[in-house]
Amino acid sequence: MRRRTWQDGSAIHVFVLPDQHPVHKSFCKNALGIFSHRLRKTWNRLVFTGTGQAPIEVDSIEEMRSRVMNTPGAIGYAPLQTKDQKNEE
Repeated sequence: MRRRTWQDGSAIHVFVLPDQHPVHKSFCKNALGIFSHRLRKTWNRLVFTGTGQAPIEVDSIEEMRSRVMNTPGAIGYAPLQTKDQKNEE
């Protein structure tokens, strides 16, 4: 949360879904091991103290995928797609 650049010096752009989004809640719980409101509290503390940068909130999984794919240095999360789901789109 405090790191602003990747090892190669390029800027990090963090994308997240809204706090109440089911995928965000699942990501926080399963990948980070915390509740989404605790993550928000930590981000807010870092932003307000000037030691961290707030993530960029997106409205949907589709927007998340698009922004991460089209933004150099981006990082985000989305549910896995199966091969069948990709073919349906």
